[in-house]
Amino acid sequence: MEYVYAALLLHKLDKEVNEANLTSVVKASGAEVNDAQVKALVAALADVNIDEAVKAAPVAVAAAAAPAEAAAGGEAKKEEAPKEEGKTEEAAMEGLSSLFG
Repeated sequence: MEYVYAALLLHKLDKEVNEANLTSVVKASGAEVNDAQVKALVAALADVNIDEAVKAAPVAVAAAAAPAEAAAGGEAKKEEAPKEEGKTEEAAMEGLSSLFG
């Protein structure tokens, strides 16, 4: 997971997501670097538009909505939406899988 975070950090800072940069970020975090995982992630991200993948990730939207509801006094509106946890989890996995091509 630290490799994906490192790739996202590099992308956010407009740095090239390559093996050398990814290795440097992971080392700086204090984690041990697995060269095979670095190479695999760089290869998987070669044809991925990271901006589009992040926008398509439904997990980020759902996570941002929960604190906003709590701040607005979520108990005043206690309407229960139909629970579709299975579909939400599937959608989250699809969003994550888009990062890897």
